[in-house]
Amino acid sequence: MSSGQQREELNWKVHFMRRSCSLLTDPDFQVQVIWTSVGPKLVCHSSCLPPGRSFVWFRNENKIHGETSTSYSGYVDTSHSYSCAVEGHEASRSPPVYAPKVPFVLKNYQGDIMKDSPVSLNCSSDANPASEYSWYKNEILINKEPQLVFSSIQSSDSGEYYCVAENDLGRSTSEYISINVKYGPKNSNISVRPFGEIVEGSSVTLTCSSDANPAANYTWYKGNQTIHHGPEGTIHFTSISSKDKGTYYCKSENQYGDKSSSISVDVHYPPNLPSVSVSPSEIVEGSSVNLTCSSDANPAANYTWYKENEESPKASGQIFTITDIRAEHSGNYYCEAQNIRGRHNNTLHLTVTVFSGPLKSAVIGMSLVFFLAIVLFVFLLIRKTKTSKRTSDPHERPDVCEQRRPTQSEETDDVQYASVHFMKYQTDPIYSNITAAGAQRHRDEDESHKYAAVKFNRAASRTTGQVSGDDASALYSTVNKIC
Repeated sequence: MSSGQQREELNWKVHFMRRSCSLLTDPDFQVQVIWTSVGPKLVCHSSCLPPGRSFVWFRNENKIHGETSTSYSGYVDTSHSYSCAVEGHEASRSPPVYAPKVPFVLKNYQGDIMKDSPVSLNCSSDANPASEYSWYKNEILINKEPQLVFSSIQSSDSGEYYCVAENDLGRSTSEYISINVKYGPKNSNISVRPFGEIVEGSSVTLTCSSDANPAANYTWYKGNQTIHHGPEGTIHFTSISSKDKGTYYCKSENQYGDKSSSISVDVHYPPNLPSVSVSPSEIVEGSSVNLTCSSDANPAANYTWYKENEESPKASGQIFTITDIRAEHSGNYYCEAQNIRGRHNNTLHLTVTVFSGPLKSAVIGMSLVFFLAIVLFVFLLIRKTKTSKRTSDPHERPDVCEQRRPTQSEETDDVQYASVHFMKYQTDPIYSNITAAGAQRHRDEDESHKYAAVKFNRAASRTTGQVSGDDASALYSTVNKIC
């Protein structure tokens, strides 16, 4: 043995003597795991052992025969634990090494997970050497910490989670943790198929959707009427009509809340049969006449007026006005209502009443007489009112004529005018304006004698006499006014 080897052996003996007590009381055996190309390699190590000592290896609690070196040369099964000891001191074995056991996940919640609430998951596993941890969501690595924390969890955080514990001997995976974040409907959206304008008779589908957990139920309304309720938010019109137009409301709801939205459905359709009318209903030549046309249509219709057997239109718009109507305006008129979806028309008959010459003159004459009668009535009414005021005023100065008392004869004469009758020849109003020139002059001469016959009632004699035209002028000349 060389001097160098002797000195090394001597140093180990001295070191062993200083540390010999620790073999019995506090051995520092450790099994180190070293990964090689063929798998893990186990090495038993202690700082107080001299070289050349034999070792004992254990698998779980059983001694492995034939293994006495500091390293384990057999197959390492990661489902078992391994330990070592110095031969002769088997009771003082090293701590066993083993792959992580199935991790345990501790959750800080119970029951449903509500949106915006805090959530934490803590992963732990029994292993030696100690495990390193990592978290996965839907098979994607999201964290390399033993704890996964959501300070304010959102619906996007819903999914399947698991943690992995890993050391030099292997790895182990926890059970799957399902996180299902609950929340009421975030919104309520309505879509219409097909896109664009809705034409009467087409197939139309209204769909209501909402982001909610659990899934929302949907209720459709039109006005105050419920038209659909259930988990399917769709209503379908196989052949939509004009009566289906209007505003529709959709309500999305679950046990955590609700949201509502609305949509206006505008159905386009051609004009219905137009309604035509004339005002006034009795049409006289020379008067003004309005022809009116209206039709239910979407979009609103344009109107054109035509006269039968004439190609050119007479007017455009709902109202056609004829200001000075004549006989030639009589006939059939039709109104055409038109929009981009179609057209429809309707006809009315216009009859103009035309007066002949004598009949027209009679109508004008009767109108003039009626007007004069009204003027006379108003004049008499005003005069009577003034007379009543003079008689009823006690402070009014008496008329000079009252200073002389009338004679009995004058009193009697004053009464004579109480029953004056005017005789007038009656004529047919229709033919009143149809006379020859000579006959007209003869009539004018007779007019001067119409008031010649005056009937007098005398209170004294109670006799009635007829006075000729010549006496009438004398009668007016002797009348004394009695106030």
